[in-house]
Amino acid sequence: MWEKPWTIKEGMTIGAGLVATGVLLQLSIGPIDWTLFAFPVNIIILVVLLLAVYVAYALRKKAYVMAYMMTGKAAIAALAYASVLTVVMGLLPQSAGEADDAIGLTHMLSSWSFVLVYLWTAFIVGMVGLHQTLLLARGKKTSLSALLSHLGLFIALVCSTLGSSDMQRLKMTVKTGKPEWRAQDDKGRITELPLAIELHDFAIEEYPMKAVVIDNTTGKPVGDDNEWQLTMTRQMDHAAPNIIDSVTVDYVEWPSVGAASAAYVKAINRRSNERREGWISCGSFAFAYHGLKLDSLHSAVMPEREPKRFSSAVSIYTKSGKKFNDTILVNKPLDIEGWKIYQLSYDETLGRWSDVSILELVSDPWLPAVYSGIGLMLAGAVLMFMKKKKGNIL
Repeated sequence: MWEKPWTIKEGMTIGAGLVATGVLLQLSIGPIDWTLFAFPVNIIILVVLLLAVYVAYALRKKAYVMAYMMTGKAAIAALAYASVLTVVMGLLPQSAGEADDAIGLTHMLSSWSFVLVYLWTAFIVGMVGLHQTLLLARGKKTSLSALLSHLGLFIALVCSTLGSSDMQRLKMTVKTGKPEWRAQDDKGRITELPLAIELHDFAIEEYPMKAVVIDNTTGKPVGDDNEWQLTMTRQMDHAAPNIIDSVTVDYVEWPSVGAASAAYVKAINRRSNERREGWISCGSFAFAYHGLKLDSLHSAVMPEREPKRFSSAVSIYTKSGKKFNDTILVNKPLDIEGWKIYQLSYDETLGRWSDVSILELVSDPWLPAVYSGIGLMLAGAVLMFMKKKKGNIL
């Protein structure tokens, strides 16, 4: 081992050394605090990294380790370690806050071992990409598909890593008619934004009403094999209870804030042919739920209706004086001046009558660079496919 020419064994040893170094750093100084690498520190690190790649490439004929970094054996070893760590990250639940373990396996993006291995991979890719770029600049024969793939991978790796420190993921709670420009991060810290959001209307579209039979003791549904068959003969989206006596409850149309969903149910026992009928309701913040007792063991109830779709009609004001009127939907965010605004939640205690909308705002200024790197990799893959198909040098 360590006899020239180096093989994959030396590369695997280098990778093991980086992982061990990362573990020691994790145990001694703790995980990486990416907030310390926010702009302009990440720009300085990027410049230093590019200079280091250039210097390492320039020393490749004098320092064998630099020449080795440009070989396929070193690349295979680096990719093997990067792949294993990525798989571990995918298999283990990742903590949103601090890691649940000492070496950072549950918070891999802040793990020294993970970052060092990916930095090693980026360093190798950067040297190879620089070599191919210089060959092309000198008019020498090289593979354009490989060049695009290497440059794209380098850009995507470096920018996604350094850019994570500038990414902001904030939560904003907006109330109807009250413009809001402040948001909170996951640690509860307040951030004033360069834009304000005013909520005009919050709307929920719910799934249809359901009637189920539950066990009176446990309160859990009894399943499809129960002996009671339920039929909803009348349904009201906006209803209020009208108490007739201590036993009988009627429901009437009530198109107002706090109205509940209610349905008139007819039930028949498949075995005894016994019949029951009456109103059931899932209730609301203003009215309690109401069930229909079928026998000593079972009752018919309406589960809380699940939201099918919810949205916020908003106005957005920017510091530049612009105003945007739009609707924010789940899985359909707004993209305004570098911010993506997602519909996240609402006041679940009020349900469809919520006058509050909870939004998530994400800013990732390095994302275009990451996308450009991915685009270069895709272009390289397409050219490589054409090369194999046509037998041409691209």
